Amino acid sequence: MSGTKTLHWSDSSVEVHKVVVGPYDNNVFVVRCAQTGDAVLIDAANEHELLLEMCSRLGVRRVLETHGHHDHIQAVPAVREAGFDVAVTELDAPMLADVGYDSFLAHDDVIEIGRLRLHAIHNPGHTPGSISFHVEGTPLLFTGDTLFPGGPGATKFPGGNFETIIDSIDNRLFVFPAETIVLPGHGADTTIGTERPHLKEWVDRGW
Repeated sequence: MSGTKTLHWSDSSVEVHKVVVGPYDNNVFVVRCAQTGDAVLIDAANEHELLLEMCSRLGVRRVLETHGHHDHIQAVPAVREAGFDVAVTELDAPMLADVGYDSFLAHDDVIEIGRLRLHAIHNPGHTPGSISFHVEGTPLLFTGDTLFPGGPGATKFPGGNFETIIDSIDNRLFVFPAETIVLPGHGADTTIGTERPHLKEWVDRGW
């Protein structure tokens, strides 16, 4: 698969590559520094052979998990075996007990990728340790399963909480400018400006 087929968004400093994998149509992103060629992979969800090819082709150095749900971690054993560090929040690490992990992510961590800086944002609610990533100096915000087009991620699973995810979205994601591009764990991109006016509707409907 050529780089042009996976390229989803780019400017002079960053490339975002995207593939959709597995039975739940998970979005897997590679964030790549255009200057140095260093990259990270966000969510080793499934189809490990495809993801390992992307990692090799695009200069991936590390894997970042937005949360620990099973559909987002199926390729973790393969990428770890290939030598990649897999990072997850301490709160969600127990969900990776069967597949393993290598390091922890925490709120306000800054992940360096070449000349890029990714800022980690703890977004509990979908899971206790759900985390989003904002690429400094860009409109890019990777939200995992916390924020989708049309509302928050599901909170019916163990560890989920609707009030908590609403608070996470309102106070840690909706503070970004309207033009911020939301790249979720499933489905299409949206923007903060598109979603922010609907917060009260989501609260009123209760999901």
